[in-house]
Amino acid sequence: IGELIPPGARFPLETARDADVGRNSLLTYELTSNPSFSLALKESPDGTKQPELILERALDREKQSSFELVLTAVDGGEPARSGTVQVRINVTDANDNPPVFSKSLYEARVAENLAAGSLVLRVVATDADAGTNGQVSYVFGNVPDTISSLFAVERESGEVRTAGALDFEQKRKYIFGLEARDGGGLVSHCKVKIDVTDENDNAPEITILSLSSPVPEDAPVGTVVALLNVNDPDSGENGQVSCELSGEAPLSIVASPGGSYKVLVLAKALDREEAAFHELVLRAMDGGDPARTGTARIRVTVVDANDNAPVFSQAEYTVRVPEDVPVGSVLVTVTATDADEGLYGQIKYS
Repeated sequence: IGELIPPGARFPLETARDADVGRNSLLTYELTSNPSFSLALKESPDGTKQPELILERALDREKQSSFELVLTAVDGGEPARSGTVQVRINVTDANDNPPVFSKSLYEARVAENLAAGSLVLRVVATDADAGTNGQVSYVFGNVPDTISSLFAVERESGEVRTAGALDFEQKRKYIFGLEARDGGGLVSHCKVKIDVTDENDNAPEITILSLSSPVPEDAPVGTVVALLNVNDPDSGENGQVSCELSGEAPLSIVASPGGSYKVLVLAKALDREEAAFHELVLRAMDGGDPARTGTARIRVTVVDANDNAPVFSQAEYTVRVPEDVPVGSVLVTVTATDADEGLYGQIKYS
């Protein structure tokens, strides 16, 4: 009997036979008491009675898949004699149960850059029906292409795996729907939430926003030479950056209040006569383990200021000449040098 057969349906049962005649062959029937079934007798034109099984209430195969009853035929003799037959009722399945997920929301945390094909989570749905009606397959719901390009769901097992590279810096959370469908076409839904955790996969990047070069050698200490932007797209300690200078340049780093900008300022006076330019390397290191670094090279040229007076080669020149030396004779040549360059280093004598 199908489980969706409505109450009141009748099912003929086998008629008993009695070899006696007269009253001794008159038969009545009795059925084991069961709330789901009752017995009725249908009288045929020849006077015989046909036992019929009547369904009293709706069946549910998932609650009870079979019934064992006993039909007894009793004759009218004295004493009465009886015969019995076992009636086994098998309740056949109907697709009256949709798949049911074990959770309405499945959650997982995975690291970015997980290899394609890696297991993220597994969804499970059960169906109380039997046969193909209880066979469940899993598919995506109505999801955008960005989801199906990054994740895949295995139809039979319900395993959700990566199909593409995840990038924490592009997107940190994915929420999408999955469907469980049985062989009869009934469907149920669940949600999947995947949080992507950060990996230290980005090195700090140094951008020189402005650079004042050349710098006058008489520029005061504290003069801003360069403005830098130091950025690491990672999060947490992976994105926390510290900076240091290498080289003997008379510069120092000052962090701006926002934290991402750095200022290079003069830490001590310049002297072009000692160094006409300074080359230094700015190194940025994040707090990951292992740490990643980024570098930038900066060249600062120093321009001359007139900060040096001419210097004679001798502090005093002594010349001895005869008194009758002709007018116009060269008595002595004096020389002076100036450490400055250009016009600042050109010397006139008087």
